[in-house]
Amino acid sequence: MARMTAVEAALCVMEKEGITQAFGVPGAAINPMYAALRKRGQIAHVLARHVEGASHMAEGYTRARAGQIGVCIGTSGPAGTDMITGLYSAMADSIPILCITGQAPRARLYKEDFQAVDIESIAKPVTKWSVTVREPAQVPWTFQQAFHLMRSGRPGPVLIDLPIDVQLAEIEFDIDTYTPLPVYKPVASLAQVNKALDMLMSADKPLIVAGGGIINADASDLLVELAELTGIPVIPTLMGWGCIPDDHPLMAGMCGLQTSHRYGNATMLASDFVLGIGNRWANRHTGSVDTYTQGRRFVHVDIEPTQIGRVFMPDYGIVSDAKAALALFVQVARERRATGTLRDYSEWAERCAERKRLMLRKSHYTETPIKPMRVYEEMNKAFGRDAIYVSTIGLSQIAGAQFLNIFGPRHWINCGQAGPLGWTIPAALGVVASDPTRTVVGLSGDYDFQFLIEELAVGAQFGLPYVHVLVNNSYLGLIRQAQRQFDMDYCVQLAFDNQNVDDPALKGFGVDHHAVVQGLGCKALRVTDPEKIGEALVQAQAMAQQFRVPVVVEVILEKVTNVAMGTEIDRINEFEAVDCRHPEGLKGLELAGLLE
Repeated sequence: MARMTAVEAALCVMEKEGITQAFGVPGAAINPMYAALRKRGQIAHVLARHVEGASHMAEGYTRARAGQIGVCIGTSGPAGTDMITGLYSAMADSIPILCITGQAPRARLYKEDFQAVDIESIAKPVTKWSVTVREPAQVPWTFQQAFHLMRSGRPGPVLIDLPIDVQLAEIEFDIDTYTPLPVYKPVASLAQVNKALDMLMSADKPLIVAGGGIINADASDLLVELAELTGIPVIPTLMGWGCIPDDHPLMAGMCGLQTSHRYGNATMLASDFVLGIGNRWANRHTGSVDTYTQGRRFVHVDIEPTQIGRVFMPDYGIVSDAKAALALFVQVARERRATGTLRDYSEWAERCAERKRLMLRKSHYTETPIKPMRVYEEMNKAFGRDAIYVSTIGLSQIAGAQFLNIFGPRHWINCGQAGPLGWTIPAALGVVASDPTRTVVGLSGDYDFQFLIEELAVGAQFGLPYVHVLVNNSYLGLIRQAQRQFDMDYCVQLAFDNQNVDDPALKGFGVDHHAVVQGLGCKALRVTDPEKIGEALVQAQAMAQQFRVPVVVEVILEKVTNVAMGTEIDRINEFEAVDCRHPEGLKGLELAGLLE
C-alpha cells in the first residue's frame, strides 16, 4: 500500500489500463490532475485550443487503432459542456473515450458556484456512465469501473467528474496488485449460427451487410474469410467501410440515400436475404423500412440486445460480439464446405460484380471552375492504399464516400450518426497522434473547416503532420441542396468580398483560408486548375513530412454542384452524367437485367 493523492491514484489506474496519451485544456479545477500528470510523466498530453476539439481528438485517437482509448481532460463548468458534442458523437458510433472534468469543491456543489455545473446529469444521455466522485477513496475504483464499462458490451464513452478537494485528498492505494476487470462481451451459440446459415443457404441472392461493429471488434479478416468461404457479396455500411477492400471481388458497394454507390443500391434491391453483422440499420443506409425490407429476409447480429428489432423486426436475431459471431460463422462454413453442403453463389456474385463494373458515376471532369468529383479521382491517384481518410458531414463527405477508394479497416474515420461540423480537423489530429507514421488525409468543405480551424495550431505546435483537402465552394452545400425542396437558397452562402484579398480566383469567396492556415503555423496550397490537383496533393504530402505540420490543399470549386442522393434507395437523383460502360448505356443495363 502507498499513500498518494486520489488523482495520482487515478493516473496510476489509467497507466495500468494502457493509457499513454491525453488531450485537453488545463484549468483551476483540474490543475491537481495536471500537476500529477507532470509529476508522473507517463502520459503524454496534447494541448487543444478548444475543449470540444480535445474530445474529438480523443475520438480520432480511439477510432484509429484497435484496443486504445482516447482521453480528454478539462476543467469545471464550460469545459464539460464543451465536451458534450464529442461524447454524443462517440456514444452514437460506439466509440470508447474517457472524459475527465474538474469540479468545484463538494461543499460548493448546488450553490451556483463559479463554473460549477451538474455535468454528471448533463452528460448522462450521451454516455454509458457519467459520475461525480464524492469520496476520495472511490476514485481508483471509479476509474477501474469506467474502463470496464467502456470496453464491455457495446463500447461507448464515460465521463468522470472530480471535485478539486476529492482530487487533492490523500488515500491508501496499492497499484502494484491492480488488475483490470475482465471485459464482458456476449457470444453467439453454435445453434444460433447454424440456424442463421441454414436460413442464408435457403436464399438465392444473399448479401452480408457489414457494420461498424466489425471494425470495432477488429474482425475484418474474419468477415472477408466468411465472404470468401460462402461466396456471398458484402455491402459495408458507412461505418463499416474498409472491413473488406473496395477492390475485393465480393465487395458489392455501399447502399444508402447519400453515401452509397449506384451498384450497391442496385444489388441491395436485387437481393432476397441479408445477414447484418454489427450494424444498426441507420436511416441514411436504409431509407424507408418498407422499401429496404420488401422482398427480402433478415438475420441481425449485434452486440447490443436492444438493437435487435429497434428499427425493424428481423426474421432472426442474435446478440453477440461481431468477432465472436464471425469466428463461429467461419468455423461452421468451413465444416459445411468440407462436407460439400455449401451452396454455390458464383453466378449471383458475378452478377453483383458486373453491376460494380458498369454502374459507375462520372468523375473525370475537366471544367474550370472545378467540379468536386474530379478532386476525389485525383485523391485516389495521389494517396496510396494505406491512406487513412478523416471526414464528418456535408457534400464533401458524401461525395467522398461515393468516389474515394478504401482498402482497409480504420482507413475511413467518419463521425457517422452525429456528424458535427468542425469534427474533421481535431479528429484527424487525434488519428495522427495515434501513429505519426501513417498517411492521414482530412476531407472538409469550407464550413466544416471553419468551425474548429484553430485546432490546426495544435498540429503545428505538437508536430502532427497530415494533409487536409479543403474543397471550397463558399456555400453550405448540403443544406443548400436540401433547400431545393423549399424553392429557396437562404442563409447558406458564405461568399463575400474580402477587402484583404487581391487574387481574382478568390473574388467573392470570402475567407482567405490560405492566410489563416499560415497564421496558425501550418502550410497551404491553393488549386484552381483541375489538371494541377494531383500535383498539389503529392507536393502537400512531401511538405507535411518536411515541416511536420498539417498542410492544407484548398481546391476552389464551382459554387453549386448537386451530388447524387435521394429519398429512397430505389429513387436516387443522380444529377450528374453517368459513366455507364455498357455499350447501350442505362437502357443496356436494364436489358441485361442488372437493375433487377
